[in-house]
Amino acid sequence: MTTILSWNVNGMRAVLKNGFMEWFEATQPDILCIQESRALPTDLDETILRPPGYTAHFNPAKKKGYSGTATFIKDGLTPLSVSNSGVERFDDEGRIQVLEFEQFTILNGYWPNSQAKRARIDYKLDYCKTKTRIANKLVKAGKNVILCGDMNIAHHEIDLARPKDNENNAGYYIEEREAMTRILGHGYIDTFRHLHPEEADQYSWWSYRTRARARNIGWRIDYHLVNEAFMPRVTDAFILQDVMGSDHCPVGITVE
Repeated sequence: MTTILSWNVNGMRAVLKNGFMEWFEATQPDILCIQESRALPTDLDETILRPPGYTAHFNPAKKKGYSGTATFIKDGLTPLSVSNSGVERFDDEGRIQVLEFEQFTILNGYWPNSQAKRARIDYKLDYCKTKTRIANKLVKAGKNVILCGDMNIAHHEIDLARPKDNENNAGYYIEEREAMTRILGHGYIDTFRHLHPEEADQYSWWSYRTRARARNIGWRIDYHLVNEAFMPRVTDAFILQDVMGSDHCPVGITVE
């Protein structure tokens, strides 16, 4: 079995001060995809740059302290290649890592926040199209694909605690929900919802305001999507709601 986790850490330096290494060493995932790393490798020390038993691949944004992705891969699972999207406006923000392995290719992604008053909605929708295009090309070439990361979209009412109150808020705009529907329509499956179709109150992000996490007033906006042919090899999909250190928690899948 291979365990693949994804976690928006809301700043690598911040989460390192909140027990990240202790959690990482205790959990020992095979692959850990990070979003919102918000750090250049030169900002970090050897502890995280070269954790024992792992190789780290960082994909920082050009703007210091902003966005960025990273992936930690356990020794013995050496990727065939590691690249970005090849699209400058997304690579400048470190939003996409493409990690090709023998059995599957991971697209570790930090989907943009569409922001208040839809300030970046066009950028986000373009990102969704680009990510889908990359995935489709890989599937057409015979690859299995895992799209994981902070998608910044709650797809259905079951995916957030207060859907009616958030219909005109970023992450639940109708354009974003429709974009997610289109992605799935290309032949990708939301692994958690597929395996847990009726399970409510399962969230991966909580606002820091009004004790939202303590009251579980959250959103499920972090995902693992896979192409249909690969879904039978996904044996579990889960949300680690008890893991602290960020306003998000890790989400994961296990793969045969």
